[in-house]
Amino acid sequence: MNGFLVFILAIINGMLIDNVILSRFYGICPFLGVSKKTNNAIGMGVAVTAVILISTMICWPLYTYVLVPAGLPFMDTIVYILVIASLVQITALLLKKYSPSLYNALGIYLPLITTNCAVLGVVQGNTDMAYTFVDSLANALGTGVGFLVIIVLFSYIRVHLDSMDIPKAMKGVPIALITASLMALAFLGFSGLISL
Repeated sequence: MNGFLVFILAIINGMLIDNVILSRFYGICPFLGVSKKTNNAIGMGVAVTAVILISTMICWPLYTYVLVPAGLPFMDTIVYILVIASLVQITALLLKKYSPSLYNALGIYLPLITTNCAVLGVVQGNTDMAYTFVDSLANALGTGVGFLVIIVLFSYIRVHLDSMDIPKAMKGVPIALITASLMALAFLGFSGLISL
């Protein structure tokens, strides 16, 4: 199969079929916390995508060319967390300087990208599955874009739900969780799209 086609299929797989939020439930905290406003959801999705992609670009070579040859592959999680935490700090500084309104809107959820299991899960999964560098990038890009798409779709739905007449007991988190579960069922339909 053509290498470019495999790359594209890996991205589609990460976006639709093996979506981190809807199939693995990674990143639920920012998914529920930031999705009340669409602009905030877009900002969080872009930030998470950038951190996933850049951390993959840094962590894969670190693991392959430093940790494994040094006989320290068991240190991978600690190294990944240090890289991710550094990238989140840089992202926060850039947002604070160039988009203070988004920085303030994301609030506590921006530093929580460090502990977002979607980011760590992708980086760890790339090395655990012994992906090549290109496969790792495809997985990271697909996962990040999938996170962005789902959080933005969810925010559109939540904005519309706020204007609807919903029973008091179902407002807020209960209706959000029901909506997320229905989205997960809808995206389950993509599972037969491709097989990698």
